[in-house]
Amino acid sequence: MTESAAPSPRRVAAILLAGGRGLRAGFGRPKQLEWLCGKPVLRWSLDVLAGYPGLSGGVLVANHDVMAATYPLPEGWMAADPGVERQQSVANALSALTDWPDDAVVLVHDAARPGVDSAVVDRLLAALDGADAAIPVLPVPDTLVEAADGAAGAVVARDRLARVQTPQAFRLGTLRRAHAEASGAAATDDAQLVRSLGVSVATVEGDARLHKLTYAADMAILAGLLGTKDMMRTAVGMGYDVHRLVEGKPLWIGGIEIAHSHGLEGHSDADVGLHALTDAILGALGDGDIGDHFPPSDPQWRGAASHHFLSFAGERVAANGGRIGHLDLTIIAEAPRIGPHRVAIRDRIAEILAIPAGRVSVKATTTERLGFTGRREGIAAQAVATIQLPET
Repeated sequence: MTESAAPSPRRVAAILLAGGRGLRAGFGRPKQLEWLCGKPVLRWSLDVLAGYPGLSGGVLVANHDVMAATYPLPEGWMAADPGVERQQSVANALSALTDWPDDAVVLVHDAARPGVDSAVVDRLLAALDGADAAIPVLPVPDTLVEAADGAAGAVVARDRLARVQTPQAFRLGTLRRAHAEASGAAATDDAQLVRSLGVSVATVEGDARLHKLTYAADMAILAGLLGTKDMMRTAVGMGYDVHRLVEGKPLWIGGIEIAHSHGLEGHSDADVGLHALTDAILGALGDGDIGDHFPPSDPQWRGAASHHFLSFAGERVAANGGRIGHLDLTIIAEAPRIGPHRVAIRDRIAEILAIPAGRVSVKATTTERLGFTGRREGIAAQAVATIQLPET
């Protein structure tokens, strides 16, 4: 992210639209959750907008599954349900900003454009010093022709054409009025609604990195714009954990509770699987171990759910511009049998880290009744994490 100008004195909110299902992309899940150069597509826009100096709050418009994968929201952000159409999604977000004054500024951005940069936001806010609305645009470099029935027709003059991007910036009162007076008229973006009021919309220089994710092939384009595999190095970390089995405690392994006569003893919920994975990821990062970040001497972690630790490790990967390539977890236990729970454990780990389940392997073994695990005194786990990190 480029360095921002001084924060605007105006109160600024952001509306981030992430309610689409992205069926044309063909990913089998919302495209905003697909992994792009180290983090989910949605996080690219959310991190930049939430971190913009002077931004006072925001509204994330998303379905419940996307919202769950993004929780918790940044400080000052709210959630809103998406509508059937984009226009209704924006209207729902505006309803969440009821307490905001009309002279505030609102940025409306599509999460499908993950390459948003603070410099574009700077230009938009500067343009509002003399306008009620501003949009980023790019010139049209290609020759344009009319096309029908598989044949090229007349050339269309491109000198007066531009490609429109998001985020788009508006004075909040102007955008409210545009939606209130739309009377059911459909529009592909909010600038169209504002122009229908007779309001002039200023244009600023856009950014090629604001390429829109529509089809699966766009992921390769965005990866080239935002970062390439050639710039990444592979790092591997190993984790190991063991806890004693005791009566009277629930048994948590791999983020799920397993019915058993005994549970694991520890300062937190003693989930050996998630502890081993956390250490493996931190090891690959060269970022200490679980005890450094969550010391057992700290009472706030007493009885804590271990998914918080694993989620933290995943966030550390993203903060370093990396991505989790693969995780391999082995549970070492004489009892209970882990096999029936392997798929649930795999899916839970993938959910915690917001990565595809295909990047997680869960196995189980015994020690043939040898040692403390063979005597059913405890359970152990070992894990290997493979991550990609930017070259430094």
